[in-house]
Amino acid sequence: MKTSKRHSVLFIIGLLICFGCKEDPNKALSVAEVQLSKIKAEYAPDKRVALFDVKAEKHEGSYILKGESNLPEAMAALKNRLEADSIPYIDSVQVLPSDKLGKMTRAIVNISVANLRSNPGHSSELATQATLGTVLNVYKQKENWFYVQTPDKYLAWVDEGGVVLVDEQSAENWRDDEKIIYLKTYGHAFQDSQFDGAVISDLTAGGLLSVVRNSDDNFMVRFPDGRNAYVRKNEARPYSDWLETLSPTNENLVATGKTLMGVPYLWGGTSTKGVDCSGFTKTVFFLNGMVIPRDASQQVRTGMAIDSTRNFDVLQRGDLLFFGRKATDSTKEKVVHVGMWIGNKEFIHASGKVRVSSIDKLSPNYDEYNLNRYLRTKRVFKQEGKGLIDLTQTLAERD
Repeated sequence: MKTSKRHSVLFIIGLLICFGCKEDPNKALSVAEVQLSKIKAEYAPDKRVALFDVKAEKHEGSYILKGESNLPEAMAALKNRLEADSIPYIDSVQVLPSDKLGKMTRAIVNISVANLRSNPGHSSELATQATLGTVLNVYKQKENWFYVQTPDKYLAWVDEGGVVLVDEQSAENWRDDEKIIYLKTYGHAFQDSQFDGAVISDLTAGGLLSVVRNSDDNFMVRFPDGRNAYVRKNEARPYSDWLETLSPTNENLVATGKTLMGVPYLWGGTSTKGVDCSGFTKTVFFLNGMVIPRDASQQVRTGMAIDSTRNFDVLQRGDLLFFGRKATDSTKEKVVHVGMWIGNKEFIHASGKVRVSSIDKLSPNYDEYNLNRYLRTKRVFKQEGKGLIDLTQTLAERD
């Protein structure tokens, strides 16, 4: 009796498993979905920098394409492939920017550092930051939040208090304005030229402001929203002059990194108010005239391969060291941390705060933990490739 009941129970469980695993015909991978998958892999393999949230629903012998994307070229390629395969479809995809924005499809960061979040809400994860004067692409709005893309292509949400919404012409005018770049780690813009009046705003390294007047000891500047203020001349430089006289060297990268010593670690931080590991390296390179990708897992895919065997003798100052989990037979390599080589068996990185660690076992700042998870070193400085932008070159192109 017990055996019979046991067999019956096993039979029922088997049926449940069978039916649970059986593919629903409506969910089976269709030809349209195969093409969708290929397009996504080709045009939007990294959802942090490209949006292609499109689905194909079967309806009366045809497919309805639903969702949204900021990649018109990807949508054009998808339609071409569906038509080549004689697959009927109805296009209901919203290609961003949203029509509801009208002409206001650009935004300029209007505070020292705008926090960009993974979802529209202040309690959402901090994805990245954008400094004062940065022009963003705007794709859609949800209440008082805007879905934007940074110059390094990162996608995130920013609240309306951090930006000024503008049209393309206004954004272009802002780009063409004579500007200063703020170079001190932290400071302020003041209401009057004596710097003893009210503070208009705080400032961080890399912030950009339009120049109204250039005096002996100050810059009179204008914020994106039209506020005027004064900045001490010894804390900033005309942006074009700064770029033209930049002579980025390995030693300058190290020197810049050391000016950020002690800056607190902040997940998602890319400013001198707080940085995560890749935000630190990104900030150091930006202050030396070079834009690099946002995350460590993106930075590791750029530049020139230098080492993966702990042959640290071949490293140069400014090289980027990547750490994480090595690949196994069943798992892929996972990059979770990055630091910058500064010579003398040391690297500087954001871990708790910006600090210097050593690979030398006899050193008081020996970092056994990171040495054990070392993966590889890449040389990004003065390299070319996808995701790397030489700001001096962009200035030349505008001229």
